Formats: sequence, structure tokens, C-alpha cells
Amino acid sequence: MKRTRTAALALATAAAALVPGLGLPATAAEGTFYLQDPAGGEKTMKSMWTKDEMHKVEGQFRLHPGVQYKTVTRPGPSGAPDYERRTGDPRTLAWLPSYEFAWSVSDSTVVKKAMTVKEGEHPIVVRAVLRTAKGAVAGEVREELTGKPPTGREKVAGGKRIACDTGEYTVEWSVTRSDYGTVAGTLRWNSNCEQYRKAFATDHGPQR
Repeated sequence: MKRTRTAALALATAAAALVPGLGLPATAAEGTFYLQDPAGGEKTMKSMWTKDEMHKVEGQFRLHPGVQYKTVTRPGPSGAPDYERRTGDPRTLAWLPSYEFAWSVSDSTVVKKAMTVKEGEHPIVVRAVLRTAKGAVAGEVREELTGKPPTGREKVAGGKRIACDTGEYTVEWSVTRSDYGTVAGTLRWNSNCEQYRKAFATDHGPQR
């Protein structure tokens, strides 16, 4: 009887292992990675104060490229051809980016900037625009978040499929606390899938 192993976890682990070759830092999640602006740890943020130095807004952005692919059944090695396995199909590789925003809102008390508190609920607006090398919009998200705590994190699905190897993209992002101000930045991302394609295509034998 033929034996089949479904290697979804193994594929995820393999994908994660490819990340350093793409120049993208890995996260703790299996088979996922992200780019972050500003670079650094989870609490690293860009910040701005209002003119009266009474309110500070901080923001951080992460792009999750979201590599996707279908799997196909392939035969085992020559010594055990019946030991089939599921492996990634390099012809189906694509990206489905999602966008993650973090914010922090502080208010001065007693002494400007020196003493602050984080309290209350806040209206937060997050926005990201994915642009091609020629400046065309390839994807865009905008969310108005109401009643949010002074510190938080929100992930927004992009909903736009990006084909592999379509060049370098730039993400323009912003986090706004209404009536306080906006922090913003840009992030570059390369849509190359070569590392994944090679990993899935090497020594897998003919497709069944």
C-alpha cells in the first residue's frame, strides 16, 4: 500500500529557513516573516510630539509579504518510490501582503515630556500604500479604529495578490491619532521568489 505524508509543517519550516537568504527577518510564527519600520525590536517606534509638547504619538509598521503556494504529490526517492510526499509547487508561488500597525499615545502631566501617562480611549487611523517601482498603486489599506487603548497593534489584510518577481515595491505607511498628529515612514520590499522556487523544484522528481 502506498504511503503518503502531508508535510505542511515541514514546508512551513523550510520556508522560514529560506528567509535569511531573502534578507527578511523571521518572526516566531511558523513559516512567516516580516519587514519592520523602524528596524529593531517590538517596542521600537517612530514618534512625534504636538507643538505644545503635551501629547506624543508613536507608530510602528510591519509588512507581512505572505508567501503562498499550492502543494502537489510527488513520488519518493528511487529506493522507495511508493513513499509519496506533498511538496510546494514552484509554479504557484505568489505573495498576498498584509499590513501590521502598532501605536502608542502618551499625554504629558505636570512637566512637559518629562512626565507622561497613557490612558483613555483613542481614535487611531492606519494607512498603507504599496507602490511599484514606477509609482503605481499595487495595494492600499486604510482603517479608522475607534475606542482603542493608548497602546495597541492591528493587522490589516491587504487582499491583493502580488505576482512573484515583479520587481521592488515601496510601502508608504502612517499612523494617526486624530487631533494629535501623524507618524509615517516608507519601507522597501523585493518580490523575488527565487529562493522558494529553487527549494521546491530541487530533486522532487516528476509531478504526479
